[in-house]
Amino acid sequence: MSVPITPLADYVVAQALEAQTKTASGLYIPGGAQEKPKVVKVVVVGKDVKAVKAGDQIIFKGYSQTDIKVDGNDYILVKEEDIIATVKG
Repeated sequence: MSVPITPLADYVVAQALEAQTKTASGLYIPGGAQEKPKVVKVVVVGKDVKAVKAGDQIIFKGYSQTDIKVDGNDYILVKEEDIIATVKG
C-alpha cells in the first residue's frame, strides 16, 4: 500500500482499525455512536522513530493525534513519545 504522506522526524502515520459495529451481546451500534478506535495500525514511520515499525498496532494518548484525510483515506499522525503501548496479535 502506497501512503502519500512522509512523516518527519519522530512522527508515525497510522490508520484506524475497523470500529466495532456489534456489542458482545449482539446489539448493533449505529455509526454516530461508535467510539473512535484506540488501537491503530502503523503504515509509515519517520526517520527518527525507533520503537515501532510499519504494520505494528499501537495505542496512543488521547487527543495527542492529528487527524487528516488524503485521497479519500483517513490517517492519524502521532508523535512517537505519545505512543503508550503496542498490541500483539
